[in-house]
Amino acid sequence: MRIDLHTHSTASDGTDTPADLVRAAAAAGLDVVALTDHDTTRGHAEALDALPRGLTLVTGAELSCRIDGIGVHMLAYLFDPDEPELARERELVRDDRVPRARAMVGKLRELGVPVTWERVAAIAGDGSVGRPHVAQALVELGVVPDVSGAFTPDWLADGGRAYVEKHELDPFTAVRLVKEAGGVTVFAHPGAAKRGRTVPDSVIADLAASGLDGIEVDHMDHDGPARARLRGLAADLGLLTTGSSDYHGSRKTCRLGDFTTDPEVYGEITRRATGAFPVPGTGGRP
Repeated sequence: MRIDLHTHSTASDGTDTPADLVRAAAAAGLDVVALTDHDTTRGHAEALDALPRGLTLVTGAELSCRIDGIGVHMLAYLFDPDEPELARERELVRDDRVPRARAMVGKLRELGVPVTWERVAAIAGDGSVGRPHVAQALVELGVVPDVSGAFTPDWLADGGRAYVEKHELDPFTAVRLVKEAGGVTVFAHPGAAKRGRTVPDSVIADLAASGLDGIEVDHMDHDGPARARLRGLAADLGLLTTGSSDYHGSRKTCRLGDFTTDPEVYGEITRRATGAFPVPGTGGRP
């Protein structure tokens, strides 16, 4: 059983539509895929409508959080999307994305980069605009070789020259809200140091004590020693460990199913969830 619990579509900053993403997941031989767009559940309906037979969809989102000036991404699975407090917080984050992206474009232009808001908005399309869309504009201009190359102190990394803060949840609040909405939380890529500063293990321990369910261990941004350390930390704290591709379509080099989650861990995630349930595909529309 092959299970990928972290993917993105055009509902946020991926390049596949939700329908195309679930079809690609089936073609890649996955049995289960989670759609976890940034701070939105807008792609779920389309994904469910197109869900191929033999593929199960886990609904979710990746919540933008920050603590002590450090960005944290919290994967939330199988929560009730209509729970009002969590929905309100997601909306606040989404509403801040456009002014933030505009401000990043302004900073880049001050640095001599001829990027335009119109081009960034066109790249984002109907998705929730974010740093990856600005990064793609920099790739098109030849400023950086690829999207990952834009996430450096010179450009868009946390604290970088063109970085702009946005409204983000406190991760402890995120864990509480997701739990109150019947969902399950997994700390996304906690050891991805190349993205910027990471939180100390003590914060993960405090989150575990506050109800965090797991940490994402097997991820493209974690090397072998990082995975071993995180697996040991999870064992010490009684946390679940997941593996995921963090697929963004053509915007990143990772492929669907590059890293997967153990079926027993997946079973425990579904057992803990009460806000929503995995949906098996029935064939979908052509």
